Amino acid sequence: MSSVNPAVGRAFARRVAPAQALAADAARIAQACYEMAVRFHRGGKLIVFGNGGPATDAQHVVVEFVHPVIVGKRALPAISLTNDAATLTGIAQAEGFDEVFAAQLSLLAAPADIALGLSVDGRCVNVRRGLATARDLGLLTVGLLGGDGGDIARDGIADHVVVARSDDPCIVKEVHVTIYHILWELVHVLFEQPGVLEPEAVR
Repeated sequence: MSSVNPAVGRAFARRVAPAQALAADAARIAQACYEMAVRFHRGGKLIVFGNGGPATDAQHVVVEFVHPVIVGKRALPAISLTNDAATLTGIAQAEGFDEVFAAQLSLLAAPADIALGLSVDGRCVNVRRGLATARDLGLLTVGLLGGDGGDIARDGIADHVVVARSDDPCIVKEVHVTIYHILWELVHVLFEQPGVLEPEAVR
């Protein structure tokens, strides 16, 4: 068997530490999933947002929840704040790009909802503003971040933060895809456990 090309080996090696760090965050991710499931159980919806590549991730997250590809899994309400170009550009023109998510959350969100913000470096001002606004409104807030988590992680903007520990945006995206599929799967696992999400079980 021929030896692995060095470039291929390096590509895999760059992904080892972020994957191990993700595994080490299992308890934190599970807690976020539980609190998300509780919000869904109480009638809340998921609101997702991000810039650039994470904007498409936001749409991917939403379709997973709204239209599960696995037969038998229940659909759960979710919306992406990146879908409506007219709204995004209208708010950006009138209030500035930093407000494109916060302004929509102020109008669309309810206290029972969940806000999920994605940022490849934890330094996206509009994601930070969106998460801060959501938290002020009483939403459960979750940040999927990259790098060292940036100021969003450092300043405690979100109730739950999961960081893809890499400065390579491609690797961050790969880890984020894994994380939000775990969020989807564990939320459904919790829905399959009778009584777990009832008020007397929630501490």
